[in-house]
Amino acid sequence: MSEKEFLDLAESTLNTIEAAMDRLNDEDVIDVECKRSGNVLEIEFIDNGSKIIVNSQAPMKELWVAAKSGGFHYRHQDGAWRNTRDGSELFAALSALASAQGGAAVTL
Repeated sequence: MSEKEFLDLAESTLNTIEAAMDRLNDEDVIDVECKRSGNVLEIEFIDNGSKIIVNSQAPMKELWVAAKSGGFHYRHQDGAWRNTRDGSELFAALSALASAQGGAAVTL
């Protein structure tokens, strides 16, 4: 994958995550606020002030996630973002992380 292809895919993925979180907020599933600055998406859970940060790392061609439970790296493989350690999928992992930090069942 070229750097341009990675950047386009990462941008699209960050947009998808942000739109999903905004939808969950609008549907009163969780009280969350998203802030975007370039390649960094900050998801703040209003009730407890905790955050999940998702950002793209172009040199590594990875998406990085920082949450209360730890830091995770995802590389695009076989049509999905996969954790470089355990192979878990990004959206499933974000659903679990957001559920834990937001206090409500979240599915992205």
